[in-house]
Order: sequence, then C-alpha cells, then structure tokens
Amino acid sequence: MPTPSPSPTIVITSAGVSPKTIQIAIGNRVLFINNDARSHNMYSDPHPEHTDCPEINQVGFLSPGERRETGNFVTPRSCGFHDHDNPDNNSLKGTITIQ
Repeated sequence: MPTPSPSPTIVITSAGVSPKTIQIAIGNRVLFINNDARSHNMYSDPHPEHTDCPEINQVGFLSPGERRETGNFVTPRSCGFHDHDNPDNNSLKGTITIQ
C-alpha cells in the first residue's frame, strides 16, 4: 500500500507566508502552519468577502503553533489568500494554483 504524501505546506512566520505561491494537484489540500508569535486569520480572496476559494476559509483563525488544512480543492484554478486581520500586508498574501 503506498504511503500518502504529506500535504503541501505553507508556513506563517513574522516575515510572512512561505512559500507565497504553491502548485497542487486536483483533490489535494494545503496545510497552513502558524510559526509566528501572533495569531493569523487566513482566508480566501477577495477581502472581505472570501468567496473565490471557500476551501481556504476552513483554515481561518490560527493561534501561534496551530496548524490546519484547507478543504479539498476540486476545481482547477488559482486561489489567492490573505490574513483577514491584516489584509493589506503583502507578506501575508499568497496564491494556491490547482491543476
């Protein structure tokens, strides 16, 4: 039986999100890990509607040290994300491309 591959991961630190762009296959999820000393509230673009990619909205509020996965991405597209509590901070914005 094949070992499932780990989820593609986006890490949040005081410097922002890394990587800022990530490509995944249809059906995959993305793991967000908050390694910053402050909380973050990760949601889909656009701000404040969060309607582009609802799968990202499952991440939501992350306390320091917390981690949470998105939903399964089933439609090929590009999904922008941001920190809802700091929407103008470019270091906390990124893109997930589903293909």
